[in-house]
Amino acid sequence: MPASYAYLGPEGTFTEVALRTLPEAATRELIPYVSVQSALDAVRVGEAEAAFVPIENSVEGGITTTLDELVAGEPLMIYREVLLSITFALLVRPGTKLTDIKTVSAHPAAQPQVRNWLRNNLPEVHWESAASNADAARLVQEGRYDAAFAGEFAAARYGLEALETGIHDAENAQTRFVLVGRPARPAAPTGADKTSVVLWQRDDHPGALRDLLGEFATRGINLMLLQSRPTGAGIGNYCFCIDAEGHISDRRVAEALMGLKRICLQVRFLGSYPRADIRPGEARPRLPGTSDEEFVGAADWVARCQDGRF
Repeated sequence: MPASYAYLGPEGTFTEVALRTLPEAATRELIPYVSVQSALDAVRVGEAEAAFVPIENSVEGGITTTLDELVAGEPLMIYREVLLSITFALLVRPGTKLTDIKTVSAHPAAQPQVRNWLRNNLPEVHWESAASNADAARLVQEGRYDAAFAGEFAAARYGLEALETGIHDAENAQTRFVLVGRPARPAAPTGADKTSVVLWQRDDHPGALRDLLGEFATRGINLMLLQSRPTGAGIGNYCFCIDAEGHISDRRVAEALMGLKRICLQVRFLGSYPRADIRPGEARPRLPGTSDEEFVGAADWVARCQDGRF
């Protein structure tokens, strides 16, 4: 496997900035790809060891392009996550004034984060989506558009200047990025972990979603992301992308996954990995009856009852 990481490019994306915060990135060749799909496919076909892509932002929730790519196709697994605070700059060719701007471009995920700023400052501007914010900057450099929303750090890379900086509609906005590779044994638990899965229902019936969520709730497992995605099999046919607290090696998480495997049409395990929002030792205390010791003790009690030793 090549010692390289694919990432959503081109150079100068928030994705590249977040990727470079990983210590192991210093020992890998970092290769930009034009889309999330092409970065993940590079892993699937063996061109790259792993891919680093955005998966969620604090304004709009899950990034559907990434979720859909993880739902479909050859299975992949998440190994790491990174949180990055996001503010945008309005990048233009030198000499451009605010009144000159008629078209603006950025990644679709950026639009909800600058919508109010646009309405207040450039109400007549025409929005064009780009494959990434850095690609929007490149298109401005080439003269395709008048301005791009991107990181201020991308200005020098594309010969642009930041006409406005610190642009954001929501304070403390963050984007979550994940390092994705081919399936293998998950890293050892840290005590502050997250498990990601995709669930498909067997059929549509009253209480079907409640049944799925009940497998987590009865074991005291908190959910951190729940997003439905269409399966493409018709209106009303959805699967569910879920992030849950804990590691697959935790007894409560393993039992929840076993329960889901019994009642779901399909379960896709996307990995157990360290959380980026807290450190080991900072996790929320578990509810009574949900520790590994209590699960082991309950299983031992059942075994003793079966042997007549109760």
